[in-house]
Amino acid sequence: MTDSIHDSRVRVLIVDDSEDQRHLLRRYFERAGCTVVVAATAEDAIVAYGEDIPDLAVIDLILPGMDGWELTLRLRTDNPDCAIAITSVLDEEDYPTAQAALPKPVTGAQIRQVLRDWVPKWTES
Repeated sequence: MTDSIHDSRVRVLIVDDSEDQRHLLRRYFERAGCTVVVAATAEDAIVAYGEDIPDLAVIDLILPGMDGWELTLRLRTDNPDCAIAITSVLDEEDYPTAQAALPKPVTGAQIRQVLRDWVPKWTES
């Protein structure tokens, strides 16, 4: 059984093959009061969101195996209510359609802005 405090927190799924980026993004979202799950591959992300649907998914485009473009399409089909933020070193015009863009390097201010704009249940402390 999940406790009610956990239920009220914003659930974020971070998908990035770089351990450093996963750690950095996790830290930013946890500081913003979110519950975070990380995945290094799209395939791991699909398993993760099958177990607990996130409010927001942060997806890197360049992933081993299934890439971020395909994962974005799959997540949008599987969980249409999940907001998607794309993160990448690529130019923003190359990003798939998503609610938000987080070009690397990502800042804490950008994270808070995405939460304000796309996750209605998030409240800034």
